[in-house]
Order: sequence, then structure tokens, then C-alpha cells
Amino acid sequence: MTLFEKTCVGLVLLGAGVPLWAQVGNSPAQSQPVAAYGTGSGTESTDSQMLAPPPVSGQSYPQAPTSQERSNYLRGGVTFASAYSDNVLGTTGSSSAPVSDVSYSVFPTLALNETTTRLHWTLTYAPGFTFYQKTTSRNEVDQNASIDFQYRLSPHVTFSARDGFQKSSSVFNQPSLGTAGAVSGGIQEPNQSVIAPVASQLNNFGNVGITYQFAANGMIGASGTFTNLNYLDPAQVQGLFDSSSQGGSAFYAYRISKMHYIGVTYQYQRLLSYPAPGTNQTQTHSLLLLYTLYATPRFSISFFGGPQYADIGPQFSNTVSIPSAASQSWHPETGGSLSWQGRLSSLAVSYSHMISSGGGLIGAVQMDNASASIRQQFSRTFSASVSGGYAQNDVLAATPLASNNGHTVSGTASVQQLFGQHLNVQLGYTRLHQDYSSVAVLASTPNTNREFVSISYQFSRPLGR
Repeated sequence: MTLFEKTCVGLVLLGAGVPLWAQVGNSPAQSQPVAAYGTGSGTESTDSQMLAPPPVSGQSYPQAPTSQERSNYLRGGVTFASAYSDNVLGTTGSSSAPVSDVSYSVFPTLALNETTTRLHWTLTYAPGFTFYQKTTSRNEVDQNASIDFQYRLSPHVTFSARDGFQKSSSVFNQPSLGTAGAVSGGIQEPNQSVIAPVASQLNNFGNVGITYQFAANGMIGASGTFTNLNYLDPAQVQGLFDSSSQGGSAFYAYRISKMHYIGVTYQYQRLLSYPAPGTNQTQTHSLLLLYTLYATPRFSISFFGGPQYADIGPQFSNTVSIPSAASQSWHPETGGSLSWQGRLSSLAVSYSHMISSGGGLIGAVQMDNASASIRQQFSRTFSASVSGGYAQNDVLAATPLASNNGHTVSGTASVQQLFGQHLNVQLGYTRLHQDYSSVAVLASTPNTNREFVSISYQFSRPLGR
């Protein structure tokens, strides 16, 4: 599929009338919404309803405390953001000295959320423009859009779909910078640990799934996912490459008791990266055992583990004309996650060891990924959040591609203050360290420090009240 075709697909999804993704934390607070049929993200359910366990639900954990959860609203507004970064371009040409710059962004925002007894959907759209004080060649027209859609086809069958699309010069260019750091306990999440410097790029992630509770304590389900990462000007990101992935899974879950779930899932992945002159492809098959403890409706712990088989095709290198030989191998896949929502606090933690897409690296990787997010509401108008992550990416293919191995460490802290009913001010700091010695654009300038401030004016109107 060409870049033009991928872009068109993303735009069609945004305009097809199927509602899109919610900002993390906008899960419904009603006692029996449709979301209870399979998000596994802390939403309450009745004694007869089962939840799809977090490893297979396809949903991120909610970040907002329960006191902030809302549903059935129309929200609009505008966000003005500015950020200072001491490393906006990475390693450029023969210079290894980091380049600092200040960026300015403006995002009109529109969000629509509706929940009924059978339907829950959220649409968020924020076009905008980001420009830079010195590196004006990287100025960018931004697109941020997302959909989260769930529909209960029958009392025991639920269909869900979500899609997130972003076009920008930086993964940090979002209308609400504090929404970064989403934590997922899933086994089919995109690898977003390799962060390019300021460079025009497209990111798209989608997931569709269906669950069927066929018995009082039995559930089956299936899902499919896709990801696309495209750098629109490869000269800006030397050593990084476009990538895409497609995957599918099927699961069976059994509820031993009100709190204990066990299950099994099969997962398939097709992982692609595109270094000239060829395409690197890896296919994986996994068979995993699942366990989830729902200690309370707002506190869950999950584990998964099992064998993962990798079929690695001939791997091309951008420096070696002859590809490395194909190979097959077995690897362990394992992970765990925890989610807790209090009235004024929330916590989410996850860890996974699995084969994943390279996320910009030259091929599929064996990835160890850990992430955490904490949020605290100190008062009705003041809150703070901290998120962080660590990822080790080891390229599966043999040398010379293995020299692309490396790791990423990141952390973000922010505070938000609400003035009146409509004005919100946010201050934050991000620290990023990336050690990838063979990725030219990252090799000599691995550290980034970023301070940001945003001012948002928003209005909200209830729906159906």
C-alpha cells in the first residue's frame, strides 16, 4: 500500500461517520453502560456480565480519577501551547551539537461523547498548526483525531472499534500534552518507544474486536489491529524507517469466580519495515495463558505468558546490499499490568517482553517495555500527573542489523490548574534519553529536555439532559 493510499484510508476512517477515540480518561461513569461488556479497564459491570481481560480488550487503562469521569457531552474550545526543547533536530549532517528551539501551537478542539444502554462512542478532533522560532522549515499543519466506538449487538455480544490518527512534526504535538503516557496491558500495542526528532510524520493505529459471552462464566472474542508509521521526509530522520504491522487474535476467557478470570489467546502478527532497497518482514505466532484478578470494580491485576514463534524473512540493511538469511526461532512472551482508580487518584503500571514492530528501527525487535502513570486530583481545580517508561529494543535479525539495538528512557511530569469553568493552564516537563548508536539522527544527541505550557479555553454542553 502506498503512502497516499494509507493517508486516504486514515482520512476516510475519520470522516466515515463512525465515531472515533476518546482522550484517555473519558470512560463512562454510568453503572451499566455498554462499555461494561468488554473494556476490562475498570468500568463496573453486573454480576452476570463478564469483562474482556485487559490483555485482549484492546483498550488503554483510564488515567482520570473516578470523580473526573464524564459521559454524554459536547465539548469545544481552543488550546494554545508553547514548548522549549534543547534538542529538536537530533544529529544533523556533520554537526553533533544539539539544536534548541521554541515551538508554538494552536489547536481548535471538538469532542463528542455519548453513552446509552447499548452504545458508547467518543469522537475527538483537533486540527492545528505548529511553527518553530528558528527551525521554520519544520513548521507543520497538524491533525489529531481519534474514535472509540462500542455497540452491544445483543445482551451478550459487543462490537468495538477505535482509531487514532496524527499528522505532525513531533509526537509531542497534541492538544493536551498531559494526555501523554497512556498505559495499556494489551498484547497488541504499537511500539512507540523510538521517538524521532522534529520531523514531519504520520501515525495511525486502529483496532476492531468482538466479544461473545456464550455462558454465565464463558466468553470468546476476536480482534484485529493495524499500525502505520510514515516519515514524510526521510532525510530528516536518517537511520529511521517507515513501518507497518497487521495482527489478529482470538481468545477464550473463563470466570472462575466474581474476581478471578483465566483464559487462553492465540495471536498473529505481520511486522514490516521499509529500508531501501527492500522490505524486512517478520511473522509471529503466539499461544498465551491469561489470568486477571478484579479485586474491586476499579482495581485489576493481569498476567499473560507463553511461547512465541518468529519467522524472520530475509533482512535488508541500508548499508549492505546482500540481505541476511531468513531464520526461525522460538521466544518467550510474557507480561503483566495493574490498574487502580480511586475517587481522586489513579495508577496504571505495565510490563511486557515480546516481539514487536521496530517502531522506526530497521526491523522487528525483541522488546522489553515498562510504563507507569500516576494522577492525583488535589482539589476541584488542581491536579498533577507523572508518567514514565523504559524500553529495550533488540533487532531480531543477525548482524549487521543487530547494531541497531538500543533503549529509551522517558518521563513526563505536569500540573494543571482550572480557572473558573472554562480556562485551564498546564505546565510540564519531559526528559527523554535514547541510546541507539547506529541510528544516525539519534546517535550523537541522545538526550532531550522539554518544558511546555498550554492554555485551553473549553466549553461543554450536556447531551440528552
